[in-house]
Amino acid sequence: MAAKLKKGDKVVVLAGKDKGKQGEITAVFPKENKAVVDGVNVAIRHQRQTQTTQGGRVAKNMPIDLSNLSLMDKNGKATRVGFREEDGKKVRFAKTTGDLI
Repeated sequence: MAAKLKKGDKVVVLAGKDKGKQGEITAVFPKENKAVVDGVNVAIRHQRQTQTTQGGRVAKNMPIDLSNLSLMDKNGKATRVGFREEDGKKVRFAKTTGDLI
């Protein structure tokens, strides 16, 4: 099945503690049905000091379930993703505006 959300897409969070936040997808894990979004679902991880790096508390973006994300259209609102064929290629489009993604 084709991916509705891909790396580099601008998305908005629909549910959870970060509801309403917007960001860009930096990584997608299709087998786990999760994605990492910049600035969303941030956790603090404690880093041990090494010879090359400084130790301390490091903020890390954790994966969020794809069902809690929605693509943003050109107006900045959440939209669903549809598929259609144009020139023999399968393309994604925003259901609210009908624009290609």
